[in-house]
Amino acid sequence: MKLFVVQILKNSIIAMFFILINSKAMFLFAQQVIQKDTSYTIHSEYLKQQRKYPEITIVKSDTTNHTISEIPNIVYNKKNNRPLHLDAYYNKSKEKLTAVFLIHGGGWKSGNKSMLAPLAQSICKKGYQCFAIEYRLSDEVQYPQSIDDILEAITFVKKEAAKFSIDTSKTVILGCSSGGQMASLIGTKFPDKFQAIVNLDGVLAFHHPESKEGKLAAQWLGGTYEEKPEIWQEASALSHVNENTPPILFVNSQFERFHAGRDDMIQILNQYHIYNQIKQIENSPHTFWLFHPWFNETTICITQFLDKISKSNP
Repeated sequence: MKLFVVQILKNSIIAMFFILINSKAMFLFAQQVIQKDTSYTIHSEYLKQQRKYPEITIVKSDTTNHTISEIPNIVYNKKNNRPLHLDAYYNKSKEKLTAVFLIHGGGWKSGNKSMLAPLAQSICKKGYQCFAIEYRLSDEVQYPQSIDDILEAITFVKKEAAKFSIDTSKTVILGCSSGGQMASLIGTKFPDKFQAIVNLDGVLAFHHPESKEGKLAAQWLGGTYEEKPEIWQEASALSHVNENTPPILFVNSQFERFHAGRDDMIQILNQYHIYNQIKQIENSPHTFWLFHPWFNETTICITQFLDKISKSNP
């Protein structure tokens, strides 16, 4: 009887041990799973903007075009068992083409790379290889880790240059809204990596008379301007523009807050005779690149700029 009781106790202790181990593993796994913020989607933005612009329609991905190849969700890095992906849109070409890297917006906190599929497809059809990048958002990491993600994605694609038929000396970084801020920051901080920058309504300076950045920026930058003034300045593209900055295209809505610092940057670019161009999309929402009737005008402007940069020396 005693042996039977002892055995039951041993079995109970072993069972409790495995429960504790599994519970700890589940807890650690739960810590790694970040609930994604889905407040910014094409559908939510459509519902928001339709009230003011009832004529708008969502730009759809082109599923009928077979002239370009698409590979979704390519893993370019894994961090702590957290895979990061990119979507490739490319022409099968013997000629090496310019690579365009696209960075989605969403206040550094929301959004995803698939929102840029129509834009990537449209640019790709004009003879460019396009890559839409996933990066970690501010609920998961703070600046500059998401910047590092994007740089790693670019390095990954360049290592696969032969597969994607890209000319590694011709690289463009393009971003929308907060993605435009990130693209401009990366392009100005690492000018030797890029032939051009395309900024769609992204701020150039976080703390600026035209800027209204607040809670979302503070979450990404790790504190308010009063708490982290040096970080707010360091993360602003305007702080890094100089004689080495590549040519830049600004495509803007009429809302000043989304191009804070642009005119200051242009003054410096002009001082160094660096080619730059502004395209204002009139009477449009901030997210004009997601909707008709502004999508075609936007893509034409971008590809004409890219053609000018790639085929000449402005």
